[in-house]
Amino acid sequence: MSASDSDSPRVTRLLPDAVHQAVKPGTAVVRLETTHERQGVLDGAWWPRSRDIAAELPVLITALTEYLGPITRVGLDAGAWEELPTRMVIDDRVVHIDSFPVGDDTVLVTRGDQDYFSLLVVPPHAAPDAARAAMAEAVRADNITQAEQILIHTGTGHRQ
Repeated sequence: MSASDSDSPRVTRLLPDAVHQAVKPGTAVVRLETTHERQGVLDGAWWPRSRDIAAELPVLITALTEYLGPITRVGLDAGAWEELPTRMVIDDRVVHIDSFPVGDDTVLVTRGDQDYFSLLVVPPHAAPDAARAAMAEAVRADNITQAEQILIHTGTGHRQ
């Protein structure tokens, strides 16, 4: 695998066994099925390689845009990331960044004016098996467990 291959955006729609083993830092796993009722708390999970938002967010937004269309806004926990800007230009589009000191282990991604998707953020330091288990739980359509509890239950731990 070349260096450019390892840096390319990776979005996986489901977690079948083969994909489950391939999930590594830098991967986002999302459930993009449209339903009439929103039963699950989360729409997916993201396992960034670091807490450097300037390095991590463009890769996530580029990958999600392919499936969701243009992303206009991202909401993040202010305490979880290094040097949060108020906006970034990603793929020639301005993406507004809202930061709040909420400590909720999620990122909210907004498409258009109203559609939003909530992703569990797996800490970069997480052990691979724990991270995969957390991501699998987050994408379950019937998941009602909050992000923080998923990280605790899977042994992924809190962000550092």
